[in-house]
This record gives sequence, C-alpha cells and structure tokens, in this order.
Amino acid sequence: MLHRPLLAILIGSLAVFVLAILGGRLTGPTITDELSRRAEAAIAEAGGKGVVTAVFRSPGGAPSRHPVLEGGEGLNEKKRDQIAKAVARTKGVGGISWADGNGLAEGGEPPINPRHCQDDVRALLAARTIRFEESSATIQPSSVSLIDEVAKALRPCLGSVVLVTGHTDKSGPEKLNQILSRDRAESVRNALIARGLPEDSIRAEGVGSAVPVDGLNPADPANRRIDFEVIQTAKIKPTPVDTPGPH
Repeated sequence: MLHRPLLAILIGSLAVFVLAILGGRLTGPTITDELSRRAEAAIAEAGGKGVVTAVFRSPGGAPSRHPVLEGGEGLNEKKRDQIAKAVARTKGVGGISWADGNGLAEGGEPPINPRHCQDDVRALLAARTIRFEESSATIQPSSVSLIDEVAKALRPCLGSVVLVTGHTDKSGPEKLNQILSRDRAESVRNALIARGLPEDSIRAEGVGSAVPVDGLNPADPANRRIDFEVIQTAKIKPTPVDTPGPH
C-alpha cells in the first residue's frame, strides 16, 4: 500500500513547486527592479550613464542579484573598472560580470558572518518546528510565518550557500523515508526562493532517519525535522583573470 502515500508525496511536492515558481515570479522582479534602480544610479555617478546597463537576470532568464554589465565597449579599462566597482558597492548586489566576459574581482558588500545567520535560524527552530501535512511534503499553513522568519534570518547572509536538510524518524520503510525527507527539504527550499532568496544559494538534501537527534530513540517522532546549515561563503575572490577590463 505504499503507492498511496508516495502518490500523496509526489502531488504535494508538485503543488509546492508550482506555488514556489509563481511566488518567485511575483517577488523576484520587485527585488531586481529595486537593484536595477540602485545600480543605474551608481553607474551614472561613475560616469557610465547611457553607456552601461546592469541586467539582473541569470542566463536562463530568472531574476538574479548577480548582474551582467552590458555596453561600455568604447570605454577604457580604468573607466570600466570604476563603473563595475561602483555597482558592486551597491547594497544587495552580488558578484558582477561583463557581458563580454570580463568579471568583477570582488562584490561590494561588507564581509558576512555565516555562523551568525545559522545561529539565528537555529534559535528560531529551538522551540518551533516546520510542520508538514501527514505523509506529505506540503508545509502546513501554521508554519508559514516560521518560514517567513527563517527567510528573514538568512537574508543578511546572501552570498553564502545554505544547506536545507530533511530528516524523518525510523518508522516506515527507509526508502520512503529518504524520499519524504528530500521532498520536504525541497519544499522548504522552494518556499525560501519564493521569498526572494537566490535559488543558486539554497541547496536541499534528505537523509531519512540516518541522523536522529542526539539522545533520542530513532523511532521518536521528534526526529522529524528540517535543519539549516550555512556551509560556505560564495564571495568572488580577486584574480587577474577576474579583474574588469576592456572588451
């Protein structure tokens, strides 16, 4: 009879995925529109108005906080460098590249402390749990506000890679536990993306019942949980190849 809960999991995952995509389309443009306005002002201040444009979209067309600078082919190396670094200093902007292949050496945001964000999220989850519908990856409505708070806590560490891990207890077949834990982690990832976190910075995995809470029986329902770990920063380091230059 495993096909019924598995079908429910698949249907729930599909529904969450669709809602996440729709949410991302609604919130993504708002964020990138604001970044575009800030970048346009920075470009004008650096002397590139009407010549250089910052495009906040990924190669696949999705909203992104990592802009591609277009134009400026006739500018000298010094001016292009000034414009790129002016955009990099703009609040909220990530790593930059030129459309002709020359990337910015370094983003302009102040150094981040990934551990601080991770501790903030763990504090939120110390007394509360992200809850799902029974045998499903659908997040319960009562947990929506908690997802909002988690997204807010992670936002200061944009530029880091966040790992979302789903766990189950030991009840039921482990193969199904693995699928369910992965689908639930993906649901949370999609919910965070729908709230404006960059999709390339959020990863998801499911470990089933393999990692119970310390001191708990593996069959204890309290093992059903979502963990968050800031596993690395993704700040671009300066290299001669990355330095902005003429086309």
